[in-house]
Amino acid sequence: MSHIYTERVLIGHLLLENMTIINANAISSPLTYGFPAVTGFTGAVHALSRKVRAIEGLDEFALDGVLIACQDCQVQAYRESPFKDFTFIQTRNPILKSGKTASIVEEGRCHLKVSLLIGVYRESRFGIDDDVLAALCEKVKQLAQQQRFAGGSVTRLCQVSFIKTDDLDNSKTKLYPAFVLMDAHQDLLDITNELQTANPDATLLDALIETATLHHVPSDEHGTKWTVETVKKGRGWLVPIPVGYQGISPTFDAGDMQNSRNPEYPSQYVESLYSLGKWQFPNSIDDLSKALWYQRYDAEQDLYLVTQQSQIAD
Repeated sequence: MSHIYTERVLIGHLLLENMTIINANAISSPLTYGFPAVTGFTGAVHALSRKVRAIEGLDEFALDGVLIACQDCQVQAYRESPFKDFTFIQTRNPILKSGKTASIVEEGRCHLKVSLLIGVYRESRFGIDDDVLAALCEKVKQLAQQQRFAGGSVTRLCQVSFIKTDDLDNSKTKLYPAFVLMDAHQDLLDITNELQTANPDATLLDALIETATLHHVPSDEHGTKWTVETVKKGRGWLVPIPVGYQGISPTFDAGDMQNSRNPEYPSQYVESLYSLGKWQFPNSIDDLSKALWYQRYDAEQDLYLVTQQSQIAD
């Protein structure tokens, strides 16, 4: 991840409406699945920004930050009966040079329908021609359909429109019907504090596991009636999500680490970090600008994070 565009100012947002993505990566981390990781979208926006900046006439613009509004998510899974576990639907591709099928590396896939709101930055918010903004929208629509989002292929993109900063909250209706993924780390802290009232040794990990736990409790003295209790009750649609990576090794110079995805850059061994997210209806979000996810790097603590805290002037 990179820390980019801090010298630029926010001039507005691009709304990518009703994007259909097939075969996206449903395994978001070693412990979570069901919806792609946030980094699958922030990384795609970073790649999209680099392509836009390479175009003559649009090189003054940069893209950073993405709001994720999900309208539909279908995990490609199957179970033989209601009493058995779900398993991912697998494929064997590509075949080996010998023509035989390769061994399966387990992967989870999902089909998505999302709308994305992406921040647009420039060195100045003044002197922008409407024709240039129209060209930016058209080029982003073209490029977005030519690249991967969260490992999946874009098969449909309704339209790309530019939204001024002042009109952002008036565009909530364009996200319907969808739920927006928000950071819910404060809920995780609150749940941890509740657990610590009964067990002072409870940790954030205990709280995270508790959100995935259902407690079946007898509601009468004879044990004939039962109720289901969860710490998520009254807190909304909470979900565990990966929020980045923690470095667990020194940083290796470019080319030193074998089998690195990109040997042109320094590399480091990392492990996933977890927190809570919350799916919220757009109308319940007071300020849509606070719903965009950004990539951030903390060199002192070797943290590669996704956060909804912007560090760029607006």
